Amino acid sequence: MPWVIILLVLFVFILLSSFVTVPQATVAVITQFGEYKRVMRPGLNFKLPILEKVERRISIQNRSAELEFQAITEDQANVNFKALLVYAVFNQEEETIKNVAFKFVNEQNFMQALVRTVEGSVRGFVATKRQAEILGSRRDIVLYVKEQIDKTLEDWGYHLIDLQINDISFDEAIMRSMSQVVASKNLKAAAENEGQALLITKTKQAEAEGNAIKIAAEAERQAAQLRGQGVALFREEVAKGMRNAAQEMRDADLDASVILFSMWTESIKHFAENGKGNMIFLDGSVDGMTRTMQELVGLTKGNMPEKHTSKGVTNNPPPMQKS
Repeated sequence: MPWVIILLVLFVFILLSSFVTVPQATVAVITQFGEYKRVMRPGLNFKLPILEKVERRISIQNRSAELEFQAITEDQANVNFKALLVYAVFNQEEETIKNVAFKFVNEQNFMQALVRTVEGSVRGFVATKRQAEILGSRRDIVLYVKEQIDKTLEDWGYHLIDLQINDISFDEAIMRSMSQVVASKNLKAAAENEGQALLITKTKQAEAEGNAIKIAAEAERQAAQLRGQGVALFREEVAKGMRNAAQEMRDADLDASVILFSMWTESIKHFAENGKGNMIFLDGSVDGMTRTMQELVGLTKGNMPEKHTSKGVTNNPPPMQKS
């Protein structure tokens, strides 16, 4: 009975090989004698034992790959790129799955073609730009690459989901020169700002000083005017007082020169009370006093108000008698 056991084992093997389990987010490509036959979806599937074969299992999940490459700008500057490539199977239609399964010999060949295609598109874009334009062109690079390779990837059964440019750098000498350029621009901007601030400060100071001078001049003018008015009023009041005093002296039939003597003695008293170390020499003799009074009377001749008497009009007061 050994052949019965052999047949039984063979039957179990064939039965087990007739069922295929396909994981979630995966499809299986079935061939029959090397020719594409059909696609198995996720779950438990049946295939003809011996005749059908699972040629390839294809994941329809998103996949990623990191890229590092160089490109040369229009002005011959080397640019180093680090990028992340995200791609996936275009859809789960049968024709798309056939392209994914049979366009390339294996996954490694597809990845090589994909990476070189992306790098070529980036280099083509960078070659049309100058060094200073590259750092601000991340989004433009991604849009350009997607536009260039989307049709090619679709023919292969894939599509580009995203291209992230993680790092853009230049050679060390270029980076150093760019840093110097940025530093010089910042210094220039700082100097311009400082100059503008200094100009504004000086302008405001000049305006303030000018206004202060104007205010001081106006105040001085008003003060001088008030001082002049005060002196004029003082003189006017003095003249009125002297006129009234002289009139009263005439009415009393007294010598008007007594007023001058009184004013002179009041002045001497004021000097003595308010003087601060100044020295005044006075002749205190009788002859000196008489001479001083004659000089005062002489200064006022012709300026004293007229005196009406019964004998006529006279301008000179009678001389003081010596005691």
